[in-house]
Order: sequence, then C-alpha cells, then structure tokens
Amino acid sequence: MKRYFYFSVFFCFLMLWSSCRKDFDFTPTEGSLRFSKDTVYLDTVFSNIGSSTYTLKVYNTTDNNISIPKIKLQKGQNSNYRLNVDGMTGDTPLTGKEFTNVELLAKDSMYIFIETTIDIQSLATNSTQFLYTDAIEFGQSNLQKVELVTLVKDAVFIYPQQLTNPDGSTVIETLNFDIDGDGIEDETNIQGRFLEDNELIFTNEKPYVIYGYAAVDSGKTLTIEAGARVHFHANSGLLVTSNASIHANGLLSSDTELMENEIIFEGDRLEPSFAEVPGQWQTIWLFEGSTNNTFNHTTIKNGTVGLLVDGNQDDASKLGVSNTQIYNSSNFGILGRATNITAENVVINKSGQSSFAATFGGHYDIVHATIANYWTNSFRQFPSLLLNNFTVDLDQNIIPNDLSSATFTNCIIYGNDNPEVLLDPVSEADFNFKFNNCLIYFNDPNNNFTSPYYNFDDSNLYENMRFNFDPEFLNTQQNKLQIPLNSPAASQGTSAGNLTTDITGALRSSPSDLGAYNATDFEN
Repeated sequence: MKRYFYFSVFFCFLMLWSSCRKDFDFTPTEGSLRFSKDTVYLDTVFSNIGSSTYTLKVYNTTDNNISIPKIKLQKGQNSNYRLNVDGMTGDTPLTGKEFTNVELLAKDSMYIFIETTIDIQSLATNSTQFLYTDAIEFGQSNLQKVELVTLVKDAVFIYPQQLTNPDGSTVIETLNFDIDGDGIEDETNIQGRFLEDNELIFTNEKPYVIYGYAAVDSGKTLTIEAGARVHFHANSGLLVTSNASIHANGLLSSDTELMENEIIFEGDRLEPSFAEVPGQWQTIWLFEGSTNNTFNHTTIKNGTVGLLVDGNQDDASKLGVSNTQIYNSSNFGILGRATNITAENVVINKSGQSSFAATFGGHYDIVHATIANYWTNSFRQFPSLLLNNFTVDLDQNIIPNDLSSATFTNCIIYGNDNPEVLLDPVSEADFNFKFNNCLIYFNDPNNNFTSPYYNFDDSNLYENMRFNFDPEFLNTQQNKLQIPLNSPAASQGTSAGNLTTDITGALRSSPSDLGAYNATDFEN
C-alpha cells in the first residue's frame, strides 16, 4: 500500500512539474533571428542545370523557444530557388517555397538548404549570362531577409538521344564506328553521338556542355575557336575518329587571369570548390587513323586523361601541341600509344599516374616542355615521364612495337617523387630516345637502375644535362610552374623548336631557359 502511495505522490509531482515547464512552449517571434550570412551566393550555374546545395544557418539567440510564423521565398511560387528547412519540405502546394510556424528552441540553430535550377530563356533577357536574385523572408510583420544571388550562363548543350526500344524500354544512344580499321562499324557501349555538320565549329559566344561523348565522324573536322569554353559532364569527353581531325587553336591572351583567348576544356561543375578537382570528366581521345590534330593556346584540366592519342606513329601530322597547359588529370596528362606527337611550350602537372606517358613505342619530339608531377591526392606509382615500347593484351601477352624516336630538348622533368623518369623497354623492339639540355630529377643512391639506358655519361642518350637541381617553381600546388631568374634551369637551353617565344608570348633569350616559361623576376 505504501508503494502505491509513493508512486501516486511522485506521479502528481511529475505532472505538476511538467505543467509548469516552458521548455516546449513556443512563442511566435519576429525580428530576433541571427544568420550565418546576410547574402548566399550560389556559384555560377548553366541554364537548366541544377546547382549544388548551399546552406544557411539560422540562430535563435534568445532564452525562449520561438515559432517563426513564416519562412518563404520573396518571389513565392515563381522563384527558381528551392528550400529545405531542417529536413522539412514546406507547405503544400508551395513545397520548397514557403514554411509556416517553424519552431526553434532557445539558444539553438537550424539549417536551411538552398538549391536552384534556372532556365535563362525564361528570364526575358537576350544576354548569354544573367544575375538571378531572390531573398528568403523570415516573419510577417517584422521581416528579416537573407539575399540569394546566382549567376546563370546560357550554353550550347550536346548530348545523346534517349531511344525507345520496341518493348517500350529506353536506352541512351551509343556510338558505333570502325575501331579496328577493318572497314566495318563496330558496336560500342560508349554513350554519345556524332556531331552534326552545323555543330563542327565551337565559337566563343556561349560555353559548350557535353554529356556523354561528342564524336567527330570520318572526313570531318571539329574547329574550336579562340576563347571557346568546353565543359564536360561526368563520364564524358571528345572522340576524334579515323580520318577525322580536331583543330583547337586559341590565341595568346592579354590577361593572364581571364585567359580570354585561351581555349579551356574542363568539367561542368563551376563552383570554386571544384576548380582543381581531378577526374571530373574522361578524355579527349584521338583514335587511330585521326590525323592533322592541333592544340594551341589551350588549357585542359580536371580530366581522367587529358589527351589520349592512339596510333599513326609514322604520321608526322598526327598531333601537334603548342602553348598548352594540362593540369589535374586523375590518370595521365598525355597518354600516347604507338603514336606521333610533336609538342612545344607545353606544361603538365599533377597527374595521378604519369604526366607524359609515351607507351607502346611511337615517335615523339618534345621541345621546351615542363613535365612536372606534384600529385598530392594519394600515392602514385609512375614517374612524371614514362617511356616504353610494348603493350600487354588481355591474355597478358607482351606485344612489342618500336619506339622509333623520343627526343626531349630544353625540358624540365621534375616532381615530388623519385625518380621522375622511367625507361621501360623490351628487347623485342627498338628503343630510341635522346635527352638534350634537360633538367631531370633522378636520384639513384642505391644503384637500383643498372640498365645501360640509365648511363647518363652516354652522350648518344644524354647531352648537356642537369640532374637533381630544383628548378624552384613559383607554386607547384597552384600549377604555377614559372622559374625565377636564378633558377638552375635558366640559360641552359640550346637552339631548338619552331617557336621563338615562350608559352606567355615572351621572346626567348639566347641561350634559352629550360621548360615552357622564360625565367621571371618574381619580385616584380
């Protein structure tokens, strides 16, 4: 009996105490909120492409639990923004636009998540870019506001079609072309489509956004004009098929920040946090049989393989690359396979494997290149420069092919690993290379590399070389690979190449400086 008496007393006390508590009483309050930002800038988006999710934190700094009568977008249902308030999607039918009686505990905070998708054609503007604004309003009679701002860019979108099968199922269009050169089209699972004739000139009027692979058909040439911007969605790229060409010919820019005349290939994520993220898209793939391909004053960044070049090792016009930068490739900057590449004033940095890989033999003539690799995302197994004369088939059989010639003149080959050059031949094929007036990082204190190809005193292979002298790059993590006036790479070059200027257009001195850049006075 006593037990029930104590239980009754405790229960009555609990009920009385809880009825007096105000912990969960919410008072309608306006004008007392604090915000993590007074303006939320949603980074640049392409027309009709959804943005990333941005956050705003809202604080209740009072000692009372409050109820916010209304949180809504100023433009209401017509707004191109969408909100999620602490997991709530909003009032029906104004989902994502308006929220009623939102509760917030004393001294607590909540998150508002903000997204947008904007059709620039609906904004009644003829401009190719437009600043879209709105505001989040808090309260009703005593309003507080947080502004929302987004720059919207119009673009030309290139994407494969969605096809309907006889059974009603749908598939994404795939590319079919002659892969093995036997004259018969081969089916592939590469999602994409061939460019139409009216799409074979990329201008600088609007950015281009590619979904899947955009392919250049046999007998066609894709011309990319100076100042063009080409963006790739994830798992996307460019294919140049047999007997087709690409001419990406930018011009020297007067503003080194804007690079207004440079052609830029990169991913379609425009947020600053994605500006240096590798592997956002696939590659620019020059198939065997493609010819007369040129890249001049271009930047290729954040891909898996910057340039993938196959076959035609006896075709001197296969690929010419000049005044070009390739950065942040998750695998290779340039990967050549039994091919022919001529390059001058080229800068490559930060590759998950090799920055330049000349594999399965071929012919390579590289002048005034800065081939660096300061990859920091994870451990890498390959050096900045890889040369070999074989490949391995699916059955693990080695297939040899002559490295007819690989000449590197006035180059810097350096990085944050050691060694930064790997020579990997098989005896069944020729392996011909020569380094002239190059600065190379190759330190072998334990004599692990005993092949005669590493005999640096052999003037038939190495001439006027400098080993293990730090070139003193300006900032490797920011891909600023300029060298100072007193760099060990300064005034170490020989007369070579077809260009009289460095990658910035500055006249080369005599003797010239190694790498793509003239030595510079960083102080001025």
